[in-house]
Amino acid sequence: MNNEFQGKTIIIGIGGGSGSGKTTLLRRLAEFFNKENPAIFSMDNYYNPIEQQQKDSKNIVNFDLPTALNEVQLTKDISTLSQGEPIEVKEYFFNSTPSKNVLLTIQPSRLIIVEGLFLFHYSGVKKLLDYTIFVDVEHEIQLDRRIYRDQETRGYSRADIIYQWENHALPCYNNYILPYKNSADFIYRNDHHADEDFNQLISSMKLKVLNLK
Repeated sequence: MNNEFQGKTIIIGIGGGSGSGKTTLLRRLAEFFNKENPAIFSMDNYYNPIEQQQKDSKNIVNFDLPTALNEVQLTKDISTLSQGEPIEVKEYFFNSTPSKNVLLTIQPSRLIIVEGLFLFHYSGVKKLLDYTIFVDVEHEIQLDRRIYRDQETRGYSRADIIYQWENHALPCYNNYILPYKNSADFIYRNDHHADEDFNQLISSMKLKVLNLK
């Protein structure tokens, strides 16, 4: 693989709804291409502080809006990384104070894998991507994963999770994520088709962006 890259930076973008499995796919791709030592970039690390987040009509913070993240900084950092320079970013943990977050240094690589909710909605980010993947899964599966995550790691009640799902996550998906599905280079079905689609994805990536046969 090394010779075919010829020094060009390749940026792979993984988008999809909340709980669709973007991070899992990112890790799987990173493991598959581990010999390239890919740079891993999560847009979650760019959430603005909670006091800067917008609230809905019931005064509940809505994290499922494009304004929830620092679009300007994350776009700048991806660009810097693609130019062969390292970046520093604080690792995001839900509801933790900025002082508690760990400072990460991401080293440049010829293969960069990026994932995030608004990956395709942010025009400055999208134009940097060489290959786009839309992770597709039924809403029922997404909700089940969100319930498990938010109960286990965030201490939310089931009622709170359902409220956020119906009033924040689903509108976010319909407005800022779903419109980009059919323009993606590959639609990855993260269900019982996952292994089959992963193999097809690798073949497509090799052919379209890595120039491998």
